[in-house]
Amino acid sequence: MLKIDAGNPDAEMLRYAARFLDRGCVVAIPTDTVYGLAADPFNLSAVDEIFRVKGRHEQLGLPLLVNSVEQAEMLTRSVPQNFLRLAKAFWPGALTLIVAASHRVPLKVTANTGRIAVRWPRSAVVEGLIREFSGPLTGTSANISGHPSCASADDVFLQLGERLPLVLDAGETGATLPSTIVELHGEEWKIARVGGISAAEITAALS
Repeated sequence: MLKIDAGNPDAEMLRYAARFLDRGCVVAIPTDTVYGLAADPFNLSAVDEIFRVKGRHEQLGLPLLVNSVEQAEMLTRSVPQNFLRLAKAFWPGALTLIVAASHRVPLKVTANTGRIAVRWPRSAVVEGLIREFSGPLTGTSANISGHPSCASADDVFLQLGERLPLVLDAGETGATLPSTIVELHGEEWKIARVGGISAAEITAALS
């Protein structure tokens, strides 16, 4: 457990965490919604480790976290205009967009669907860690599959403490809702899950 300031994270702590990611480890990190499991999505051993840690079925894909729209675009194929509209309106924030993945994203990350869930959280810790790591990270929730999501590092430790080498502890996230998920197929869209952003806000942004 490593305590870190959620609003102004220490750069050396972020570099320390990034070194774990470089070695293919899985690290629990705070986001603006719940705690997540960060790993290198392009390292298949690290991806396998996430499934092991969570007890997650490999038929479920892994969402990715970015710290810019440009980084998200590199992970996607044929970026729809609605993607850019929603990203401009709600990123960084509690919005996950599901789009066609670029060919550089491992199929295992997409659960062999060729589609990827991408989010830019409003989190100085996540943004800084991605910067130190120099690439996007996985962002699946830090909990055992089927168990409640964790809004604090203590909750993460209770569920996964013996399975993780490092938990970044920024206290309670304060979030009561997960991110809203919007699926995009070309310019067609649908809301797959309502969370921190309402359906009315999504509709207004795309009107």
